[in-house]
Amino acid sequence: MITALVQFKLPAAMTPDQAREVFLSTAPRYLGMPGLIRKYYLLSDDGSTAGGVYLWKTREDAERVYTEEWRRFIVDKYGVEPSLSYFATPVVVDNPLGRILTED
Repeated sequence: MITALVQFKLPAAMTPDQAREVFLSTAPRYLGMPGLIRKYYLLSDDGSTAGGVYLWKTREDAERVYTEEWRRFIVDKYGVEPSLSYFATPVVVDNPLGRILTED
């Protein structure tokens, strides 16, 4: 599994309620997305930075999404360029499901 961390500075700080409204407008596009296990939307305590944590089955699944078109979408939606980092994710503890996930 691969975790992708996306972050971007917002042109103006958002409250959690504002962020929820904006994030809910984009959330449906990720439902059923091939290879995406889970996505968390993020907002910093001061509301100046937003982003997401994505858990993917494979890096190839992630790279099919993080295209130039995706970057343009972020810039159009939030007015800033995103940063993107990948992390190997060999183990995930999923307490609600009561499971430990691993690639094996």
